[in-house]
This record gives sequence, structure tokens and C-alpha cells, in this order.
Amino acid sequence: MNRTVGRRAAWLGMMLLGLAGCTSPGMAPVDERSPTHRTAKPEGARPATPQIAPSTNGLYTVQRGDTLYAIAFANGLDYREIAIWNQLESADLILVGQVLRLTPPAGAVEIKPLDDEPAPSARPLTDPPVLREPQAQLLTYSDANWAQVSGARPATPSAPAAASPAPAAPAPAAAPSPAPATSAATSVDTWLWPVDGTLIGRFGAAGGKGIDIAGARNTPVRAVAAGKVVYSGSGLRGYGRLLIIKHAGEFLSAYAHNETILVKEGDMVTAGQKIALMGDSDADRVKLHFEIRRYGKPLDPLTYLPERS
Repeated sequence: MNRTVGRRAAWLGMMLLGLAGCTSPGMAPVDERSPTHRTAKPEGARPATPQIAPSTNGLYTVQRGDTLYAIAFANGLDYREIAIWNQLESADLILVGQVLRLTPPAGAVEIKPLDDEPAPSARPLTDPPVLREPQAQLLTYSDANWAQVSGARPATPSAPAAASPAPAAPAPAAAPSPAPATSAATSVDTWLWPVDGTLIGRFGAAGGKGIDIAGARNTPVRAVAAGKVVYSGSGLRGYGRLLIIKHAGEFLSAYAHNETILVKEGDMVTAGQKIALMGDSDADRVKLHFEIRRYGKPLDPLTYLPERS
């Protein structure tokens, strides 16, 4: 009997040791075997790109996500000038790693708007013209007039017929008046305000290249005129999420610090179309920084936007 009880006790002891081994520290915890957490990437988000800073040596190496418009915008240049200086066939054809020159080569022609040049004026010639119109006198037929022309003496004297007055020599043609220069604003029929809000920053103040408009987060930002989106991203230092739209007449409009961008590069937009939502990306408060540029030069937007009551 005692021997049977001893065997049972030994068997129970071995079972307990086995159960204890299953819970020993040597087993890996369940939470360590759980899959690693991954943050979902928003669909359609543009990959982060290096910041485009103004060049200090007149050269720029193209990086992934760059456009010629953004490079020109960051350096205060006209994108067409960069294309000409680098013999680019198209503003849309630049390659990652390509080194672009941002200064004109010797003898390069500078691109300027026509309305920035003084209109040519006509001035009289200092020397008489080499060619002159022949002078002719019209005489009616008579013996006396024939004798006068041929040098023969008339058979009978007669009073010379009254000569018709010589026609006045034609006056030299006046130089054509130059066509009036097209005003900078006429290439865009109507400019619209990009957003509803309070004007808190003006052009030229503290070196500003545009205006700042404060408003509520996610307020719709609208295109000021019809055009094509030529840049959409966050690669320009100090602008946050930025949109650049090209308009008729070589105008560009820029919309910075957006919370969300609603259009993509290559999209055609209409005047008043919602293109973004106001935010504070790379800014100290919720606001829209808005610029108008032409031939790469910043212009005061308030001279183009309609007056607000």
C-alpha cells in the first residue's frame, strides 16, 4: 500500500515539474512575436523631396521631384531662360542628376516683357534720301508746246497754252506708329482673390514677395485665373505645401502653406476652382502666402486682384 502511494506521489511530482517547465522564463512572450506595427501611407501622397534652396554658385543639380518651374521660382528666374541657357527641348524634360546652369552664357539674350521696354518713336532723317521722285510737267498738245519740247521754232507765233500746274511731289510716307504695348494685366481677363480672410502681410514688407492672408484651417483656396498646375509639392524651403499655376501671358501664381493640395501637376484648372485647403505647413499660423510672378519677377498681387469692400 505504502509502495503504491509512493509511486503515485512520484508520478504526480514529475507531472508538476513538467507543467512548471512550460511556464519557465525560457519561452518567448506572445507580445514579442506579434507583427511590427506599420504606419499607413496616405494614398496619392507625394514622396518627400530635398528642399530647393537658391543657388550660391550659379549651378543646380536636379533632384527627384523637381520641376523646372520650381527651380526657377526658388531662384527668381524665368523658366524659359533656364531652358535656353541649358539647351533644353522642353521645360518638362529634366533628368535626375542633371546639372543646370542658372546664369546666362556669354552673348545670351535676356527675356523681357514687351511692356517693360519704351515704345520706339519716329525721328526725321538727318541726310536727304538718295532716291527722289522724278518731276514731270503735263502740257497739252500744240505747235508751240511741241516746238518747246523738241527745240524747233514754231511756224507762227502763238501764245503758249497755259500749262497745267505740276503735280506736287508725293509726300514721303509717314513711319507707321508702333502698336501700343499690351498691358501686363490684359493677358488674364479677370483676377480673383484666392481665399477669404484677413490681409496680414503686404508685398515688399520685410522682404515679402507676395501677400499673406489669415483664415481658418481648411478654408478653400481657389485658383485666381485659369491655367495649368506646374508644381505641387513641398520642395521649396519656407513655402510648405506649395502649388504653382501657370497662366496666360507668362504669369505664375503661387499658393503656399496649404493643409491639403487637391490638384496635381499637369492638371488644367479654371478660375475660381478649389485647388487646396488653407493650413500652416512650414508657417507660424494658419495662412495663405500668395504670389504673382511674371518672367520670374515677383509682382504686387494687390495691383492685379480686384478691390474688396
